[in-house]
This record gives sequence, C-alpha cells and structure tokens, in this order.
Amino acid sequence: MALTPGTILNNRYRIVSILGQGGMGSVYQAWDENLGISVAVKENQFLTDEYARQFQREANILASLRHPSLPRVGDYFTVPNQGQYLIMDFIEGEDLRERIERNTTIPGEEVILIGAAICDALNYLHHRYPPIIHRDIKPGNIKITPEGQVSLVDFGLAKLMIGTQQTTTGARAMTPGYSPPEQYGTAPTDSRTDIYSLGATLYASLTGAIPEDGLARATGKADLTPVRALMPKANRKLAASIEKALEVDPEDRYQTAMEFRKALLEAGNMERLPERQSLVPPPPYSPPPEELEPAGDTKAFANNSGGEDPMVARRLSLPVSRRKRSRKMVPISLVIVGALALIVILQPGIPQTVLGWIMPSPTVTLPAANPNEMPSDSTQTETPAVTLDDPSPTDSLTNGESETPVPAETIASTVTPTATPTKVGGSAGQIAFSSNRTGSMQVWMMNTDGSQQHSLTNLPDGACKPAWSPDGAKLAFVSPCKERKDRYDGSKIFILDMTNQSTPYPLPVPPSPAEDYDPTWSPDGVKIAFTSTRAGNPDIFVFNLSDQSLMQLTNNRAPEKYPAWSPSGTQIAFVRDYSYSQLWIMSDTGQYQSRFAVSGEINDMWPNWSPDGNYLLFSQLNTANVPWLVSLRYEDRNTTNSTRVPPRGQPDVGPVAQADISPDGNWIAYESWPDGNNHDIYLMTINGSSKMRLTTDKDFDFGPAWRPVPKS
Repeated sequence: MALTPGTILNNRYRIVSILGQGGMGSVYQAWDENLGISVAVKENQFLTDEYARQFQREANILASLRHPSLPRVGDYFTVPNQGQYLIMDFIEGEDLRERIERNTTIPGEEVILIGAAICDALNYLHHRYPPIIHRDIKPGNIKITPEGQVSLVDFGLAKLMIGTQQTTTGARAMTPGYSPPEQYGTAPTDSRTDIYSLGATLYASLTGAIPEDGLARATGKADLTPVRALMPKANRKLAASIEKALEVDPEDRYQTAMEFRKALLEAGNMERLPERQSLVPPPPYSPPPEELEPAGDTKAFANNSGGEDPMVARRLSLPVSRRKRSRKMVPISLVIVGALALIVILQPGIPQTVLGWIMPSPTVTLPAANPNEMPSDSTQTETPAVTLDDPSPTDSLTNGESETPVPAETIASTVTPTATPTKVGGSAGQIAFSSNRTGSMQVWMMNTDGSQQHSLTNLPDGACKPAWSPDGAKLAFVSPCKERKDRYDGSKIFILDMTNQSTPYPLPVPPSPAEDYDPTWSPDGVKIAFTSTRAGNPDIFVFNLSDQSLMQLTNNRAPEKYPAWSPSGTQIAFVRDYSYSQLWIMSDTGQYQSRFAVSGEINDMWPNWSPDGNYLLFSQLNTANVPWLVSLRYEDRNTTNSTRVPPRGQPDVGPVAQADISPDGNWIAYESWPDGNNHDIYLMTINGSSKMRLTTDKDFDFGPAWRPVPKS
C-alpha cells in the first residue's frame, strides 16, 4: 500500500507526493527533515528473496558512486513487514528521450557534449573495483538538469565484474535497438556493451530514429542504416564515431569509454569538455513540485526507469507527437484561461482527457459502412461489473484533439478518431470473431462498424479462435470448440482460404492424438505457432508451412499457452502458468526465455503486440477473474511498469479480454461484458476511449481478430 503524503518514514523523511506507482512499490518525493532538502524515495514492497536482494544490490552500487554525472544514494533501510527504501538525489529536469520528442533531433554539437559527458561517467564506472557495467544506457536513462548538466541514471540492471567472472547484479534484460547482440545471451557483457548502447543512444539523438536491433544485425536479418543516409548533412566524423561504437563484434568497437570520448571530441574539434555552468541547453521551464499533480512526473527521480520507443529487428522512427514547449514562463492564469477556451471551441460540453504518451492519440475516424445497419444498445446501461484500482504507475500525459464521433455507441468520448482505420477492399476494416448465436460456436466476420455480420464456418463440432495470415487471405481456427476455454479438448487447427471460400482444411502437422490450439501466424506467413499437448503438458510449438517441419519451443513442467508473434518475427510472447499466469517472451526458436511482466499475485493473459513491437497489451485478472487491460513497453520488460488502459482519469471500460490491436495501431477490438453477463465484441481507441459496442446478440461472442489488408 502506497504511503500517504505527510507520512514520516524512518523518523526522517516526510512524504510529499507520489511520483510513480507500480506493483512492486512506489517512488515518492520526500523532504529530508534532518537536512532540509528534497529527496527521492524508491520503495520495494515485493519482498521475495530475489527481488529483495536485487533491490539491495542496486542500493549498494549507487551508494559507492561519487561522480558529477551519476546519482548519489544517501540512505537505505528496511521497514519490517512493509518494504525496502532507497533514498537518493531528487534530480529535476528532462530525460534525453523527452528532449528528442520535443525537438525531433538533437544538434550535432549537443550530441557530442552529451556523449562525451556520459563517456566520462562510464570511464569512472568501468574503472571501479570491481568494474561496474551499466547495461541499460538509452535516452530515457540520461537526464538533463535545469542547469544543463547531464546525468546517467537507473542502475537496476548494472553488473559487477569480479576478476574474470561476469557477475550479474541486476536482471538480464535487453532494449531492442540499444542492446548489443551479446546482451541477448550470445556472449558475456563487458564495458564494450555500454559503448554500444551509448552509440545507439547518440544515433537516436542525432537522427531521430532508433538503430536496427543488434541481434537482428548479428543474425543477418537487418543492416545498420548509416547515419548520413538519414541525416545527409550530419558531421562525417561524428557519424563515423557513432557507427564504430555500433559495430556488432565487440572487437570492432571502441575498446574503452575514453577512446569513444576522444573520437567524439575530435568530431567537434574540441580537446576537452567546455567548463561552463550549462553543458547543454537546459530543458524548458517546468513548474516546481507543488504545482504538479500528486501522481505526476515519474521522471523526476534519480533511478529513472522510463525510456524511449524501441523496435525489434527493424528501424523505427521516434514518436512524432512533439508539442513545442515555451521557454518563457507564462502566468498560470493565462494558461488555464487559454486551455479552457480551446476546450470549449473544440469539444463543447466535453472535458478533454489526458492521454498516456506511450499510446498517442490516434488521428483516425471510424466510418460506418452502412449507418442504418449499425447496432444500437440504448436500453443497456454501460456500468462495469467491477471498478478496479489502477495497479500500474502513471506517466507524463499529453492531450489529444478530435472531432465528434459517428459510431452509434460512444461510452467514453474523450478521444475521438478522425480518419479511417485500415481498409479492406475499399470498405471499412473487418474483424473475425467467435459466436454461438446459431446454437454452436462458429467463426464469424463483420465490418468494424458492426455491420454485415455473417458466419464463415458451419462445422458440426464448432469452431473458434480465428487468426489471420499476415496477407489477410487465410484464416486459421480450431475445432472442435464448444465454448471459450484455456484448453480445447481434442481440437485441431484448420485453415480457411478466403480467396475462394473453400472447405476448411486441417493444418498439415504430423498426426497426433493430442490437441492443437491457439494458432498465430508469423509475420512472413511461413510459420504458425500454437499450443499443443503433444509433449504431455501444453507447450508452444511452431509449424513451418514451407518445409512441413515441426519444432517444440518450450519444454517446461508448467503449462504454456497463448503464443503471440512479434511484428519482427524474431520473438514470441506467451503465457506460462506457475502459481499464477505469467507473461514471458522468447526467440522464434525458443531461446532466451525470460519473464516479460512482473505482476505479483495477478494472472497475466492474452498478450498482443503493438504493430511496431514497442509494447505488449495484455489482460490482468484479479481474484474475481475480472480482466482489465494493461500495456507494458518492451524496454520495461521484467518490471512492474505496466500502464492501465484506459489511463487513470478516464472512464473505466469494464472487463477487457482477448484484446487485438488494429493493423494501423489506432484501435483495440476486445471482448467485454459490462453488465456482468452478456459477452460481446467492443471497439475503443488505442488509448481506451470512444468505446463502441459492435455486437449485441444475447449469446456469447469472443476472440476478435482484425483482418490485415489483403495484398493486391
């Protein structure tokens, strides 16, 4: 349970506000009554042996550091039966990710100064005894203070190198685009790992794009886009130094941080860093803590776990929603008056709702294929069966602007799409789903406005769990199917060719009396991953359609289910059932299996990747088995930093099960039963607003699957 403002912790630290909240604890701003200064308090309430040890190691690492570009720890203690607490510098300012978002790209001179300053910090860390490897350098972990100084933060993944041993002090984790191949487990990590990650960070700063993933490059699935291919006018020496730091083979990179620093300074015709108060331009003015909302900026503490939009095995541009901020202080009254006037003009009578930066406001409108056929539900009261407290941390939020929606049912019209979602054949998009409205469970399809609902199958034993091929031409499903379950007894996977609507045919996997279910196509359409009991317990298998080979990816005593292929095709998310259902990820060959979300005593279910691979959507179930939807960024995996959808402050949408993101990334189709009984298919924006009910039949509808755009 979070500490309330005014609480005195350890007879010394008075809690001022909550900066962020998650399943493992909270981060607070506090006032040190002894010293009369603001401090940040990081809390861990997840007191299992491993997490307690990891938290204490982080405290030990930070407490030993004395460098102007590194945070300092002032205290560490444990309150019995309550939690562990880490007291550290309260660092104000913005992180480099926020600066990139604000400016699109960073000028070359600024990139050089930031890079050289971080190299100084890395040189200090790498020459400690034993050496410390940070292992999580990325724009979100570089802070720029109001004085224009640069700090490297977040040592949750740091590692000590004792002798010739590689001793992990934090959990192994990777940030695609920023982590070198060896961090995926291909080789030991060392100081050159940090050099690669810093090179990737400077690449993103200079170009506004994240470099291709290191593992994808190492396996020949991608090549690094040269800096000057993205920024033709970039400093040639700076571009060359960044690209050298990004070499796949550690032997080809700079071997020390000082080598990299020297190359950066030479690119800027500098012998040393300038001795001035502001190394780089300070961030724009931001209000002091007392002007912020109680659960506002989660970035204003030393151990910052925020980050930037990553990518998996392909280049991805950084977010484009960059609202310029004034560098001059504006009277608060004028800001409020102006904001209210804008709201009245754009949305009379409807207050705007702030949206999470992780899922920017979509700019698309959902048109009706035939307005006269749109389902209405004026008699049903949309009151969620259960209202749940948000278990996830809040983050900085931005506001979206929109027009009036056209769908028949708009429950939470805080964000309204204004353009068309993915189109199929010139009409509105299409969604497949499962329904027993004809007396047996079958696969159905409809337009995204709920019109033209019709069945695609008519099998005696029923059919469900539709999954589209990436070209939208084929549909996989399972049969027999009587109802929605975790495991479908006796089921097999069938394929329906949508180009000729022929009789479904079975997936040509080797015969087995076991059941196969939960199909999902690889992005290239060559493979299908699925759950099977061929090895006894439910495990994840992959069938190659081209060479007819079958590979077992998991072999754990715990049952596994719900595979979901990443957009890059290099990874698969899945659910592993221990005491609770846990969300895991692995490579497409079953290697590097690791926990994705740390949710405690909560069941994580039904993972679904965003189209860019930046995050996973999944449902969490409480003890009453009522699911709510959360999002967790790829770079924040193996943490509790999931974000509730819709975010705090927006109307609750009720239960959310088996969510599926539209191909354009702007919409979520999902199963819900707000009245506690009738299961139907609903639609909402990616932010969790503008909720619409698509099906109204009294029987059971579930498992929506967006149809990709068929290739012409």
